[in-house]
Amino acid sequence: MNFSTWAIRQPTPSILLSFMLTLAGLFAFRGLGIQSLPDMNFPAVSVVASLPGATPTQLETEVVRPLEDQIANVSAIEHIDVTITDGTASLLIQFEYEKDIQEALDDVRDAVTRARTLLPDNLREPVISRFDTGMASAATYAVTSDVLDENELSWFVDDTLSKALRTVSGVQQIRRQGGVTREVLVELDTTRLQALNITAGEVSAQLRAMQQDAPSGRGDLGGQEQVVRTVGRVDTAEAIGAMALPFGNRRLQLDEIATVRDTVAERRQLSLLDGEPVVGFEVLRARGFDEVTVYNGVTAQLDEIRAKHPQIKIVEVVNRVDPVLNNYRESMRALYEGAILAVIVVMLFLRDWRATLISAIALPLSIIPTFAVMGLLGYTLNVLTLLAITLVIGILVDDTIVEIENIMRHLRNGKPPLRAAIDAVNEIGLAVVATTLTLVAVFLPTAFVGGLVGELFQQFGWTASVAVLFSLLVARLLTPMLAAHFLRPHADVPDGPIMLHYLAAVRWCLDRPGLTSVLAAAFFVGSMSMVAHVPTQFVPADDGTTIIFRIELPPGSTLEQTRAVGEAARQVAHQVPEVRRTYLTVGEGAAAGGRQMQTTASRVNAASLMLRLSPTEERSRSQQEIEAALAPLLATIPGARILLSGEAPGSQLIIALVGNEPASLESAALAVARDLRTIPGIGAVGSSASLLRPEIVIQPDFQRAAELGVTAEAIAQAMRVATSGDYDFNLARLNLPDRQIFVRVQLDARSRNDLDTLAQLRVRGSRGAVPLQSIADIRIEGGPTEIIRRDRSRSVTITADLQGIPTGDAMKYVDKFDSLANLPAGVRQVEFGDVETMREMFSGFALALLAGTFCVYAVMVLLFRDFGQPLTVLAALPLAAGGALGSLLIFGYSLSISSLIGLLMLIGIVTKNSILLVDYAIMARRELGLDRTEALIDACHKRARPIVMTTIAMAAGMVPMALGLGGGTEFRASMAVVVIGGLLTSTVLSLLVVPVVFELVDEMSVRLLRRRGSAPGPQPAG
Repeated sequence: MNFSTWAIRQPTPSILLSFMLTLAGLFAFRGLGIQSLPDMNFPAVSVVASLPGATPTQLETEVVRPLEDQIANVSAIEHIDVTITDGTASLLIQFEYEKDIQEALDDVRDAVTRARTLLPDNLREPVISRFDTGMASAATYAVTSDVLDENELSWFVDDTLSKALRTVSGVQQIRRQGGVTREVLVELDTTRLQALNITAGEVSAQLRAMQQDAPSGRGDLGGQEQVVRTVGRVDTAEAIGAMALPFGNRRLQLDEIATVRDTVAERRQLSLLDGEPVVGFEVLRARGFDEVTVYNGVTAQLDEIRAKHPQIKIVEVVNRVDPVLNNYRESMRALYEGAILAVIVVMLFLRDWRATLISAIALPLSIIPTFAVMGLLGYTLNVLTLLAITLVIGILVDDTIVEIENIMRHLRNGKPPLRAAIDAVNEIGLAVVATTLTLVAVFLPTAFVGGLVGELFQQFGWTASVAVLFSLLVARLLTPMLAAHFLRPHADVPDGPIMLHYLAAVRWCLDRPGLTSVLAAAFFVGSMSMVAHVPTQFVPADDGTTIIFRIELPPGSTLEQTRAVGEAARQVAHQVPEVRRTYLTVGEGAAAGGRQMQTTASRVNAASLMLRLSPTEERSRSQQEIEAALAPLLATIPGARILLSGEAPGSQLIIALVGNEPASLESAALAVARDLRTIPGIGAVGSSASLLRPEIVIQPDFQRAAELGVTAEAIAQAMRVATSGDYDFNLARLNLPDRQIFVRVQLDARSRNDLDTLAQLRVRGSRGAVPLQSIADIRIEGGPTEIIRRDRSRSVTITADLQGIPTGDAMKYVDKFDSLANLPAGVRQVEFGDVETMREMFSGFALALLAGTFCVYAVMVLLFRDFGQPLTVLAALPLAAGGALGSLLIFGYSLSISSLIGLLMLIGIVTKNSILLVDYAIMARRELGLDRTEALIDACHKRARPIVMTTIAMAAGMVPMALGLGGGTEFRASMAVVVIGGLLTSTVLSLLVVPVVFELVDEMSVRLLRRRGSAPGPQPAG
């Protein structure tokens, strides 16, 4: 007795099992988080090395190259990407996906340790950490107040707000944007310094030595032990000004040689919301927490802050949760609509409300228990798991449809419900198990492919496989039991004209196997010819509500100049009616919640302009159309390079060149940029080739400096302290009740801006302080603001906004560029960005398709115990190509990661139909004694109806996705179109071609057996 027969005779265990699984799934569903993409274990390590005040060129030579040489010896490295700016070198070491991240971290740490003896002594200890892809922005806010000034408001964000939000589970960091930082500024009087022969560095060092508390040993007075402390700190700017400092044999009061003010640090960043200055902050979530939970916690905390501080206004600028929730709602909506349509299809075919109800019950009993397994595996409701569930909605009812239709056929033959159910499930049991296992054999390999595809689709493969297995459980246990006790006998219904014409067509094809095979092959060849006409890209462009532009001015531009250009861009953007809100950030953001140890100067010539669009349902133009409309308007702004941020996949084309000769590399980049602008419809084009910025270069006169006992280090320190103050970690500090603030010593603003005054700056030598111009030559030169390296070579990336052009189409133009075909010696092109990701994706999916096909064949061999007839099952696969590729062309979709998922899914679905035919044909020959042709005709007669039913049910389940109902559905729509198109062509053609292939394969088997001198025995079956 098999399980199905047991379930029919003993219904209680099946009912109880279904109830328990459903209850577990419902409880698990409530605890599943909602997020965009699953947290990926991206094997990458970050190394940040800081040498304050060093130029990019110096860092490249003295720091980066020794580090690269040692790190390159680590195994399994894929890429080493380096970004070098003033004072900081950031290395990102990307490993192959199979590399264990802890092993990678240890290997890199060991390599940096080996390189430490080759690095400058004053280099701060490199920070080595795991590159965390999970720490992503959840939301951005703007803070204003009519009561607090900017200084107070900035500290409110850094202190009160940051502390409160850090208590929210899942908040990793609060990053302030804009605002100011309080500090005490000591502006030296150049004239007084020169008259007293004192250097700026000496003033800074003496102040730091005096303004501190220091441990001073231990005392033993009166029979008790005491701790001795020297308390040298004062707590106000006025007290610092009144402090007396020793300089040799002299004593000077600080306010005699400087002006001391409690003020704010030099502004290096600002934020504007709709043109009004604000203090912004960004909430970053921690790895392992979903966006929705974090966002809801932050929202609740901010509501409490607003209630406690009514004078503070906190406005949400943008959040990354709305698209996630929109995808969730649309996926659930597609799930419900697909299920309803699938049930309607069953009702239209079977015309029996009892059978329809049984099919409807199967859907939730297959889906809901899947949530319990997802909870056990630690999965979330993200794009991929929701995609898996919505994808298999039509498949989940498939097994039940096959079971119910077969039972109904036995009922029409006059059998009582109990006997009809037992006979039907025994007859079709192998086919149902085989079809389900083939789907698992297709979906599950995606979780083990490895690389980017495997990392992305691990949760997809397991979720789809588990849902399909639960549908098998329902089909083999619950459906037969319900049918046996719930269905009623039916009168036999004669074949209609459609069935009669179909059977006649099958006989015609079986009589002409050669012609049928040629026509099928021609259809496949014609289908493959469409591949060249289908555009390709990584991810289909999504119609979102946020556009981000990067604005870059020439090096040397000031913060105010960048603000003016950003404001001009904002006003241009507001000419587009779909733009609801703008948020401009100029300069680099800083983490809130504490004092920042600044080691680099932020890029005040760079800005980011965020545009918040109206909801998709309230506008007629897509995001890509709005971007295309904005491009020519923003191009009219002079003196700036304005490009899309490139955050959205498929929004930009990136071409990377590498080489070791900067001049050749930059000339090649300019030539490629010119060619890129010739692509029809292309947007703004930019290059990472850094323009030279003005630099004040001090070249010591070594002979004269040596005579006076002055070193290059002393010159650098004197100039650094005078112009920007000492390093933050060397500054004196002022203790306040709630924080410490820096006390910065530097020249007054007028002197810092006068080269002649700087030339008179005093530098301490062995014979006293001497003027700088007497020991060094001072001149203006140019140098790079940023150096980018990839795999131990200089790199330049040329970026172009695609504005809706598929990446593959743009690359067809790029491949024909003369500038790339004739690159200078030592310069070569490397894959980068979406182009590299596409290559990995296509190769990964090709492996997944091959693995899926092989697994399907292996399952068929095991079930049919035959190596030949499983080839018949696979014969339907090529027939799906025409519908899949044709539907992409007709509806204007590209061959992307989503459509590849559809193609992968087709392997399992299409083979299901073939299995139903082949299984019955084998059974008819073995048990009914029919000859080959009659067995095939009988198989087509008995199984055509459930095949058509399941095909239409699966197609109906995907219609909501294909129609793109709701917003942000482009990803699902292209995949659904592929599946529906492939299903329709493969079903129609396989009903005619598969019997012919069965006949040909069987005939070949017979001939092979005859050649071996054996008579063909009965066809084996499982």
